[in-house]
Amino acid sequence: MAHAWNPEQYLRFADERGRPFLDLTSRVGAEAPRRVVDLGAGPGTLTSLLAARWPDAEVLAVDSSPEMVERALALDGISAEHGDLRSWEPPGPVDVLVSNAALQWVPGHLELLPRLVGMLAPGGWFAMQVPGNFEEPSHAIRRDLAAEAPYAPHLRGVAHPASHDAATYLRALQGLGLEVDGSSRFVVNDPAVAGIHATVLAALVSRIRVR
Repeated sequence: MAHAWNPEQYLRFADERGRPFLDLTSRVGAEAPRRVVDLGAGPGTLTSLLAARWPDAEVLAVDSSPEMVERALALDGISAEHGDLRSWEPPGPVDVLVSNAALQWVPGHLELLPRLVGMLAPGGWFAMQVPGNFEEPSHAIRRDLAAEAPYAPHLRGVAHPASHDAATYLRALQGLGLEVDGSSRFVVNDPAVAGIHATVLAALVSRIRVR
């Protein structure tokens, strides 16, 4: 189910959201890429860091939320467009393809990896990161409540984020012929509830309001 994202709420915790992105992209060794794409870029604030790093590149932010794309279009140094990462196609080969905290929203996203890797130019870089905390109490309680009355009838069809362990992604990417530099990190984030409200709970709140 499509729902409205709130860029202002999302950006309240830009620092916490930015740390995994910076760690991820610091491992990308591209020196002079021509085309850089950030899939699931949100409001584009982190995408703009890619433009600062590679000022001569064409840097594109792609997101499925019109509200987020509108916010990203106001930033200098990047372009932005609306697109579903399950079907979006780049205008040409991509030298650096980044997907930070987006694939967890796509059911069966392991099957999507071959298509994403196929977008790369020869010698290109694919950098992806997904949260791995969906069994933590904050998420487990949210799932349990969503399955109970009076919420369950209103929340059928709402997307639930999910991810695999690091070893599963490692095997999948190696199976595509990639040389993988991967790791699993545990990050403590104090404003957890508000941060979750900006992402996971947005779908639930939006659906309840519509009903």
